[in-house]
Amino acid sequence: MAKTRPSSSESLTESPESMGSTDRGVDASPPCGSNVLSPSKTGYSKRDFMMMLPEEKLKHFDGRAQAHEDNQECDACIQDLVRCVALTRLVYGDGHLKLAQAHVRLAKAYFQLKGWGLQAQEHSAQARELLSVCSSISSGRGEKHEFLTCLLSVHLTQGGASLLTANLEEAESSFLEAEHVLKELPQHVAINQEEMIKTELEISTGLCRIYKRQSRPDKALSQCERSLQLLKDCDKSEKTCSVYRDMAAIEQDRGHLDRAIEHLSKAHAISMSHSPEELEGAQISHSLALILSAAAEPHHNDSADQYFEQSLRAYKNSVGPQDPAFLTAQDDFCRFLLLNGQQERCVEIQRASLILKRSTFGDLSAEVADTLQLIGSVEMTEGRMIQAHRTMTKCLEIQNWMYGPQHKKTKATQKAVDMLARAPAVAERLQRQVTLRVWTKNF
Repeated sequence: MAKTRPSSSESLTESPESMGSTDRGVDASPPCGSNVLSPSKTGYSKRDFMMMLPEEKLKHFDGRAQAHEDNQECDACIQDLVRCVALTRLVYGDGHLKLAQAHVRLAKAYFQLKGWGLQAQEHSAQARELLSVCSSISSGRGEKHEFLTCLLSVHLTQGGASLLTANLEEAESSFLEAEHVLKELPQHVAINQEEMIKTELEISTGLCRIYKRQSRPDKALSQCERSLQLLKDCDKSEKTCSVYRDMAAIEQDRGHLDRAIEHLSKAHAISMSHSPEELEGAQISHSLALILSAAAEPHHNDSADQYFEQSLRAYKNSVGPQDPAFLTAQDDFCRFLLLNGQQERCVEIQRASLILKRSTFGDLSAEVADTLQLIGSVEMTEGRMIQAHRTMTKCLEIQNWMYGPQHKKTKATQKAVDMLARAPAVAERLQRQVTLRVWTKNF
């Protein structure tokens, strides 16, 4: 089954550039640079590197890929892993377990480092196909453990990548197969308990997301309960925040706001005890404020106000006032203020946010246009027609540039500007401007 090893003369001339083309997956690799063999890149002289055996080159690129991964150098890591696949095929042949391991390692890199689902699916599928060949020769205890570990990694990667590409049936099947393999592993070798729980959490989290997207809330909540128990078993209660947030989202989708508030309150309490001013705390406070503001009971309004304020402080401390997350939360808070009759406070915040939004999103952006539209609407309801006309005209200019005059947003704003232009104070002001322009031109 194994491919015949090439002669020494073939080994001497093998280069990383030629290796990169041996893998024919979907967009299998980013382009490799032409200076891969330079001393600065390899740590060897070009001649010494060219004279190295494939086994030595494989060891070199394997270690370098790990170093790139540790340093979050994603593209460089993937380039080296592509070379590892080619070198592994050269050293061990087409039907070897090592080649399946190289493919699944590359698949994991595409999925975890780049979020490229199709490439991850392609390489994990190749690894799985290779394992179907390797299974007949995997009889030893150590080799059986390697085989099962590789198969587990294949199913986990395939499940995550399929979820990423919205292939929910394939994702569910892969995670369930991963669960089956995980149960079989301890029969062949002692398993690190922490790694076991980590893998179980990955499976339960993946299945929860699948069931949620399939509108199967009971099964999704069941996986959340499983995750909670696993985290409690390993004494990592601080990590239960994300699980409670998932449960809250599921209950909110079902219309069970009280249960959603209960789950988010638990997440909030845990977050405040561990990282009150960090990003997760800001996100939970923001979610809690939104759900409380949507509840029918009036007594929730005071709590919503407090949570909005708390989330804005936490966002400001964790990511800064120019971050889109802070500005989004601020806009949500302003909508809450409008609904509760606090127009002046809303407009004051929105006016102050214009500078930050122009800096973050640009002068001609949807965020700036929406802010101007909100300010103009409040000015119009308060009878400040001249100011409203100025604000809405600025909004119209941006929308015309972004969407064109036929877009529904542009048409709605144009209608508001036309209506404001007919107001006596605005019409008089516009007439004076026309008269002044004519007089200036004639003069």
